[in-house]
Amino acid sequence: MSKSTSIKVGVIGGSGLYEIEGIRKLKEVKVKTPFGSPSDAFITGELNGVSCVFLPRHGRGHRLLPTEIPFRANLWAMKSLGVTHIVSLSAVGSLREEIVPGHFVVVDQFFDRTRQRPSTFFGEGLVAHVVFADPFCPDLRRILVESAQKVGVTVHDGGTYVCMEGPAFSTRAESNFYRSINGAVIGMTNLQEAKLAREAEIAYATIAMSTDYDCWHPHHDDVTVDAVLKVMAANVGNAKAVVKEAIPKIAALGRNSADGALRSAVLTQRAAVPAAAVRKLAPIVGKYFPELLKPSPRKKSAGKKRPAR
Repeated sequence: MSKSTSIKVGVIGGSGLYEIEGIRKLKEVKVKTPFGSPSDAFITGELNGVSCVFLPRHGRGHRLLPTEIPFRANLWAMKSLGVTHIVSLSAVGSLREEIVPGHFVVVDQFFDRTRQRPSTFFGEGLVAHVVFADPFCPDLRRILVESAQKVGVTVHDGGTYVCMEGPAFSTRAESNFYRSINGAVIGMTNLQEAKLAREAEIAYATIAMSTDYDCWHPHHDDVTVDAVLKVMAANVGNAKAVVKEAIPKIAALGRNSADGALRSAVLTQRAAVPAAAVRKLAPIVGKYFPELLKPSPRKKSAGKKRPAR
């Protein structure tokens, strides 16, 4: 991506993240997608001249289970709105003694324990396999770590996010297993976002906000919703501060590490690529198959011409 390319920052998290001091030109935007309705209407605005798009992941009022989140609709819509970089904020449980409730973790790896969720835009005759060895944008990760440090939030640089299905929390056996494979935090939402963002060629990174110790910890109470909500409330202000600090730095990057992720990912032979699949994914793959976005020529009627009157 060239330096002249316009940067637009998407922020996915809880309701009200767009209530950041200095945000201007707020507008609510509804987007229709071929994958159904997104979690909620998008809130667009500007911060220091940088275009931003905000989305409450679970819908305003927290109406959607993790498994019910329409990940494909959310990311398709973000791409169609011109988003180039996404900062994801996610409440997580801690799997490490040193990650104290209230700390932030800018994770660098995933371990997938989900079972019931679509994780790709592709199919229906169009096959692609993106590289996902390093799931997060290194530029965004660096900026988020620096921004958290700048505003005084305790932040851990790196760690594996275990993404479980939910909605129940872990059993004690599961929690100890995740610790044995060096998991750092556990959550229920970010894996699908990251995979779909990579397919959509959107740079993506996560701030995992520790709300509690998962149930492995022998000297802390087992996870309860009340305890999680209490720490989440304290984290909201810190999350806004980090996002406000990070957005101008992201805009200054002038590049997108995920740009071109699909260039060598599509395996379907070009002649066999269905036009319908390309049209469905036009914001994502259209630039690679421009000829299939052209309207089909109208067929001439086989019947006799009507006589002139």
